[in-house]
Amino acid sequence: QVQLVESGGGLVQAGGSLRLSCAASGSIFSINVMGWYRQAPGKQRELVAGVTSGGKINYADSVKGRFTISRDNAKNTVYLQMNSLKPEDTAVYYCNVRIITTDFWGQGTQVTVSS
Repeated sequence: QVQLVESGGGLVQAGGSLRLSCAASGSIFSINVMGWYRQAPGKQRELVAGVTSGGKINYADSVKGRFTISRDNAKNTVYLQMNSLKPEDTAVYYCNVRIITTDFWGQGTQVTVSS
């Protein structure tokens, strides 16, 4: 079993910053991908950013240049630094970890950006 503990969400004004963290623990042998997804009300869950064990990173076009994902393999922790936040970034953000072909999800953390 794998546990994911997220932290760092909250309420911020447009233009502000937040940093999300997600620590993985449990039956971890080899994490392939760590990343963040988000889901806004009435919308489908979408990928925000992901980083592979080899350091390859991809971002959603909507967050390129504003968000930065990083990963500490020794701590099995992934971070998402979010700058220049916009109201349209408001969503529940979910940590995702892929081990071999199995996906594990965090409980979600609310990010609200006021205009």
